[in-house]
Amino acid sequence: MKIAVACDHGGLNLKKAVIAFVEKLGHEVKDFGTYTTDSCDYPDFAAAAAESVASGECERGILVCSSGIGVSMVANKVPGVRCAHCHDTYCAKYTRLHNNANVIAFGEKVVGEGLMQEIVSLFLNTEYEGGERHDRRVAKIAALEKKYSK
Repeated sequence: MKIAVACDHGGLNLKKAVIAFVEKLGHEVKDFGTYTTDSCDYPDFAAAAAESVASGECERGILVCSSGIGVSMVANKVPGVRCAHCHDTYCAKYTRLHNNANVIAFGEKVVGEGLMQEIVSLFLNTEYEGGERHDRRVAKIAALEKKYSK
């Protein structure tokens, strides 16, 4: 699987660990930056990664900033992206099973490397459960996205 990864200066160290872990799992990574700890604007990097998922260039995305909040807000502005802000394994699993999320976000100041590995493993290895109720709900999300993406 090809995974888009991005961060701002507040998530650089954890993003590096994400990349190493995702590659160790055998996936390809496309790194959308940032590459230094110099102060930068998270929308620039999160949007680029989210757009690559929406376009199909990458199958999933992983975003990191200090809290995970800013990058998740940005990603969810991109039509076709369903980004979940995940700081635990339950959310990582169920956002795939029930919401068919294609991007996750978390914060370097909140999630350590060990927990990150558990979250990422679940996110990448859990398939969408589908079924009438989940498909209906995901379709409603897409309809709202279409309504407001004019």
